[in-house]
Amino acid sequence: MTFRQFAYRNVVRNRRIYAAFFMASAFSVMVFFLYSMLLFHPAMEEGFVQEIASTGMMVAEFILFVFTLFFLFYSMRAFLQARSKEFGILLLLGMARSQLQRLIFLETMLIGGVAIVAGTFLGTVFSKFFLMIVEELIQLPDLPLYFTWKPFALTIGSFASVFIIISLVAPLFIRAGEVYDLLQGESAEQQAYSTTPWRAFAGMALLVLTYTMAVYATNPYVVRIIFVLPAAAVTGTYFFFSDSLPYVIQLFRSRKRLYWRPFWLLSLSEGVVRLKENARMFFIVTMVSTLAFMSVGLLASLTSFANQYRELNPLGLVYKSYPGNVLEQIHVRQLTDELNDKDIDYNVVPFRVLRQKSSFTDKNVSIVRVSSMNALGYTFGYPPIELADGTAMFLPPTDSSFRQLNDRNVRTKLEMSGLTVDISGAYPHQLFPPNAIGSNAIIVTDADFERILSGPDGNSATQFRYYAFNIRDWQETKDVGRALHEDELKSILLSGETGTLFSFGNPGLNYSVIRTTFSLLLFMGLLLAAVLFLAAGSFVYFRLYTTLDRDRRQFAVLRRMGITRKELKKIINRQLLPQFFIPWGVAFVHSAFAFLALQVIWDALAEISIAKELALVLGGFAILQISYFYLIRWRYLSHIRTPE
Repeated sequence: MTFRQFAYRNVVRNRRIYAAFFMASAFSVMVFFLYSMLLFHPAMEEGFVQEIASTGMMVAEFILFVFTLFFLFYSMRAFLQARSKEFGILLLLGMARSQLQRLIFLETMLIGGVAIVAGTFLGTVFSKFFLMIVEELIQLPDLPLYFTWKPFALTIGSFASVFIIISLVAPLFIRAGEVYDLLQGESAEQQAYSTTPWRAFAGMALLVLTYTMAVYATNPYVVRIIFVLPAAAVTGTYFFFSDSLPYVIQLFRSRKRLYWRPFWLLSLSEGVVRLKENARMFFIVTMVSTLAFMSVGLLASLTSFANQYRELNPLGLVYKSYPGNVLEQIHVRQLTDELNDKDIDYNVVPFRVLRQKSSFTDKNVSIVRVSSMNALGYTFGYPPIELADGTAMFLPPTDSSFRQLNDRNVRTKLEMSGLTVDISGAYPHQLFPPNAIGSNAIIVTDADFERILSGPDGNSATQFRYYAFNIRDWQETKDVGRALHEDELKSILLSGETGTLFSFGNPGLNYSVIRTTFSLLLFMGLLLAAVLFLAAGSFVYFRLYTTLDRDRRQFAVLRRMGITRKELKKIINRQLLPQFFIPWGVAFVHSAFAFLALQVIWDALAEISIAKELALVLGGFAILQISYFYLIRWRYLSHIRTPE
């Protein structure tokens, strides 16, 4: 048998251990190849959305590459530690360390080469399906399947370099070990773990502190702690698995009335050993899972923003003209002509917005007439409102501010015109985008509006004119006003934003870009999360099956002592459940509290609730994890019941 055949048979003999590692590696290669197919696609060269897609793919590929490097590094290190007894025997039989390093290099490159071939093949098979999904997301007329050497070269070159680096670095972990230490195997490692009381309490205290800050985070406060929370959560999680959990179990074991019960003795004794052995693995699984949950949850919340965009922007088009804009009527006519040419039904209501200084707040207040509000409300099907002369109504800048303003009663004097008004209640419908008219606005009667205009400063009272286009098919307007939008950009570049005499908004175009961008990011995030989820699962799978021979011997002894099949299954369940669900449970809790802090940010930006997205993300991952647990438990039980 040649040296290469020996390396090949080592891999084949340990295929059960390498299975999850191989699957995660091949899936990473497949996702990387699919991203590369889109990155080099000829149709992605032009257009704003295409540029976003290309940039997103580059960032996703970089993240995937870095994570795969870390995943392979940790996995190979764990593989070598698990095979330390095998390496000790080989060295005892006379194998040189250079030969051992060569053996590890050949085994790693063999697994890596097969994973690259399998992942690239699967990526090629699913590339058309992938391009069809992206074509629908970014709304391209055609994204055909193409073949070029670039995606293959980038994928094979990137992952070949990763496996080569890991193959060269991996032997360093066994170079310093003596033959006697290697022959001890896992038994030598078990004695190296110990719990420290102060670290146990520090881990629990840091997690409680992190969760408390997330729960009580407010808008200005959350920005300050956004960089503190992750560091505290990471440190607390590591101490929690390395010291806090074993310390709590040790306290439980000291309570003999609770501990000396059927199956608790076996389950907890073995549980403490596994916690100490797998503390680092549990920590990594928790962090990787939290990253997967948060990436999908964050992108799903962005998609929620896109879905609720219409509620925040009820108008189809908006045009704002400031005093001195001689092109006002030309621009409005240009917009109406384009809508007529595209056969889009619309209603346009012009608003004249006045500005006066309020004696109550000593700040400027924006003023609109009630007839204009009723005219716009009529296009939405809302009943008209009635006001008496000398009275006014608040115009809430956002939907949530209605509840605050509706119960207020204010008497104020508009100092420039000398008009005194009693402001009571708020307009009950959201007809404008947030703060479109102003953060402090009121509605007055037409007669009071004319009194302000006829006052001593009436000529300078006009703040701006606002043209509200109510369009039922608002998503069809994404191509309306493109020339006007370009003129606005040129005006901003030439004179600065403060010097522009008009502004134009097209919610249909903005929604198209936002929905496409967020949907594409969510799709890429799901693929990355799938890689992270498989990698996290492979860590647990590996640790479970590397101790399979030891577990089989232990349960063989229990069977000879008379334990039944039902009792054996009960013990195994109590040993497997913590390994699978403690890391994911901690990750779920981390993600839930992180979403609470994220909700504060969304409330400040757009008043959007992400509770539904949180439930969908965590619920979906929970179903996947439960399914994965039952699959692995079924295979584990079949191996345990197999006699040696």
